[in-house]
Amino acid sequence: MTRIDIYTEGIRLPYKKATRGMLRAIAVGAAARLDMTNASISIIICDDAYIRGINREFRSIDQPTDVISFSNREVAFPELETTLDEIGDIFISVERALEQSQECRVTFIDELKRLVVHGMLHLAGYDHERSDLDEKIMLDKEEDICSSIAL
Repeated sequence: MTRIDIYTEGIRLPYKKATRGMLRAIAVGAAARLDMTNASISIIICDDAYIRGINREFRSIDQPTDVISFSNREVAFPELETTLDEIGDIFISVERALEQSQECRVTFIDELKRLVVHGMLHLAGYDHERSDLDEKIMLDKEEDICSSIAL
């Protein structure tokens, strides 16, 4: 079982229940492709101001970004009384997603899907910033997973 918790910071989700269900379906589909079974992952949908603060605090970059992931596997994390593997958190700026969907001429939903999958790949250990080869591997995997998730 994969548990996906959806939260918001600084925004209101339109069609809240349907949007959360869609985000959850994307994350569950990606988790299955990445062998993240028995996992717990949080997705936080936020605005540019919120993600900019996170980017500034944790990456020393004072500007908004589209997605940031924090893996609970990378830092000492207290043992929890749970049967699920607490994988980590994914923060997504809805404002960046909307702007990028327009720039790339894709639907907003397709861009959200890409960002969720991108964040999941980071939680699985992929890192496009290590090398050009790692970037290609991650982006190919991202495209493969996105195309396998039908909404």
